[in-house]
Amino acid sequence: LCLTVVALLVLAVIGAVIGFAVTFGLPPRTAVNRFCVTSDNQTGYLCDDRVTCLPASRICNRIRECVNGEDEQEKLCSDLPNSLPGYLIFYCSNPAYWIYADKKCNGANDCGDCSDEKGTCNCPPCGTQRWSCTPVFYEYCTCIPRSLCRDGIQHCSDWSDEYACNR
Repeated sequence: LCLTVVALLVLAVIGAVIGFAVTFGLPPRTAVNRFCVTSDNQTGYLCDDRVTCLPASRICNRIRECVNGEDEQEKLCSDLPNSLPGYLIFYCSNPAYWIYADKKCNGANDCGDCSDEKGTCNCPPCGTQRWSCTPVFYEYCTCIPRSLCRDGIQHCSDWSDEYACNR
């Protein structure tokens, strides 16, 4: 008799919990933190397997790279960049333009105005194939190819590409 009463009591509690959940709705799922850093130190997106970290620029590229395809979900990719978490994007100095966060500070002028290569970037040295200067054109941010040196066209604001730089 005692076991029957306990069993009925347990069933009543379970029924009450289910009834409460149906009546008032289940609590919302907590948001999953998907921020990660890739093996080459880039901002990334963590897949459901909690192991795979995709570079930001590989999210919403129409290629399912996470096992469950969460990198291409409609709620994530439906209204770019507004539907993306803030850590995956970088707004250029002209806020109408944006790039994926892993494209910031990569040595390339992805914004078109070099705003993605200024500020907190620790840009690598130009290397032997490039000349360091403040370029006149936004195609280059801090270095120009040495092939542009002494070509009769100003590429550096101080004209150093025409009088100091050697090919």
